[in-house]
Parts: sequence; structure tokens; C-alpha cells
Amino acid sequence: MNHTAAKCFHAALIAGLLAISASAQAERLKDIAGIGGIRSNPLVGYGLVVGLDGTGEQTPYTAQAFKSMLSRFGIVLPDGQTPKFKNVAAVAIQAELPPYAKPGQPIDVTVSSLGEAKSLRGGALLMAPLRGVDGEIYAIAQGNLVVGGFGAQGNDGSKITINVPTSGRIPNGATVERISPNGFALGDSVMLNLHEPDFTTAKRVAEQINLLLGPLVAQAVDAGTIEVGAPRDPSQRVTFMSVLENLTLEPGEPAARVVINSRTGTIVIGNHVRVKKAAVAHGNLVVTITEQQNVSQPNALAQGNTVTTPQSNVAVNQDDSRMFLFPAGVTLEQIVRAVNAVGAAPGDLMAILEALKQAGALQAELVVI
Repeated sequence: MNHTAAKCFHAALIAGLLAISASAQAERLKDIAGIGGIRSNPLVGYGLVVGLDGTGEQTPYTAQAFKSMLSRFGIVLPDGQTPKFKNVAAVAIQAELPPYAKPGQPIDVTVSSLGEAKSLRGGALLMAPLRGVDGEIYAIAQGNLVVGGFGAQGNDGSKITINVPTSGRIPNGATVERISPNGFALGDSVMLNLHEPDFTTAKRVAEQINLLLGPLVAQAVDAGTIEVGAPRDPSQRVTFMSVLENLTLEPGEPAARVVINSRTGTIVIGNHVRVKKAAVAHGNLVVTITEQQNVSQPNALAQGNTVTTPQSNVAVNQDDSRMFLFPAGVTLEQIVRAVNAVGAAPGDLMAILEALKQAGALQAELVVI
């Protein structure tokens, strides 16, 4: 965006805000797209949890970390002496550094046992640095753990465990020490990345922005990215993005898709699923096998032994076959109505959809998870 366009920026915002109107199916741009380069960053660290009620561990790396901690306070253990403790555990610490997080702001952390600790319940994490992928320290974690799991064990070896007692959280347990770099205020443009790439949606986003701020301000780069010219001044860019993220439009409708969860029998059918003309016959064959033990008892004068003889009974039951006739262009509603009319189960519908896909009559993507 050049200087002349920047001078007209505030006037364009006022006119644009008055022009924004939401339709019944419109969505805000902030709900379907994010700003390129603006994201959270994972942090990881290593530390010690102390104060456990006999549920800690005795591992070499735990003892090494414990000695290193004591040495920082001027306490040096004699050579060859290994401390014995049951109330200390070595843990891995995880956190997400949000975008725009500033030094001094708190973030949540997750703490998980690394060794043989049976539970972290009641423990406290000692001060531990959290590093990014570049190796720099971005936060410092410390605090009391909140553990949702619980475990108990008897002297005879019996035990009971509820949830996971070897992992917990510390709400606001870390303090940000370093700003994560981002490129929000760099360059003459910003990139909007769609959460669900779609050429129709990308085209509509660019058109709506150009309708609001003028021609050639935005252009769709591909199905998932829209490049938008933006002012260089940070304060103007914040106002600019505030207008953009509240812009409403109707996204493109997703492709026809059928998703089947084979474990639970759940079937989700998209709105644009169509079927070519096809006929499907579907029936169930049930085979039942029962085992029975019979006793063979010889008569009193026979010199035989009493024995048991197995007997197997096999029964075959075949339900009445169902014939489904689908004309060309049949819709989702008609498919469901036809299957429900004969009292078919979700498993029957799953088999019918798979058969239609194999025959090339299902005009949709079939996804089995």
C-alpha cells in the first residue's frame, strides 16, 4: 500500500464499516483464516518435582539432576555417594508460547514423569527453564502441580489407578522471559491463510476485501492464501486487521464427502453427496453354533466306562434380502429415508455406501477412519 492509499485509509475504513452486512450463512474472516507467520511456539524443559509422598523414583539421571541443583546452592556431596530419596521425580515440562506474549505474562505448563515415579500428586516443580526449538530460554516454570489422577496400592501387590497420576498441570505456572519474533509489522502486505483451503472461498475473500478497500488491494495466491496490501505503520496495521477480521462472507461449500467410523459405526454424510442410478441388494446371514456335552452310560452287565460325548448344533438364519433402487441424482435425504424405511441399522447403511463406492455410483469421497 503506497502513501496516498495510506492517507485515504481511515476514510476507507469508515465507508467500509458502513458497507459490511452479514447474510444468514456468512462467517467472519477471523473464524475461517489466520495471519501468516503468526502462531504459537512449543516450549520444552526438564526439571525436578519434589515433595512427593513416597511415590518418587531412584534413577541415575534423577540423582544427577539432584546433585546439580544442590551444587548451585553451594552444597557438594562426597564423591561416590548417591543420595537416596523417594519424594523426588524427574519430569519433562511442556508449554505453548502464544503469539504476542510479552515478558512477565504467565502461561500454563504440563508436567509429565520421565522415570519410575508412581505419582506426582502433591508435588511441586522447582524452577526450570523452558526452551524453544532454537535453544533459547523463553520462559521459567515453577509451582505446585494439579494432578487429576489417583493411585493406591496394597502390600499384597493389588492396586487401583484412576486417570493418569504421573502427569499434571500448573495453571499460570511459567513466566514469559523473552518475546517470540513474528513478522506482523514487516513488509507491505499480510498473508491470510485459510483454515480449510478452498479456491471458491479464497476468491470470495479477495473479492470482499477489494469491495471494501478498493480494487487490487487483495489477491488470491492459491486455494489457501490471500495476499493483502497493508499499511506499514504498526498502529494503522492493527486497525486495518481489526476491520479485515470482522469482514463477513459466505465461504465456499465443501466437497461431497462421506466419513465412516468403522469402530463406532458412526456415519457422517455431506450435503452434496449424490448417487448415480444403481440397485443394491443387502441381507444378513447369521450362523449359530452351540456345543452340548452328552453322557454315555453303559448298562449294568456291560463292562464299559461312562464317557461324555460332545455334540455340535449348527443353525443358519438368513434375513430377507433388501433391494434398494436409487435413481440418478438421489440426495442424502432420500438415501437416509430409504434405509430407515426398512429398519436398517447403521451397519447396513455403511455396507451400502461402500458397495456404491466400489460400483462407481457414489459421487463423493468415501473416508473410513
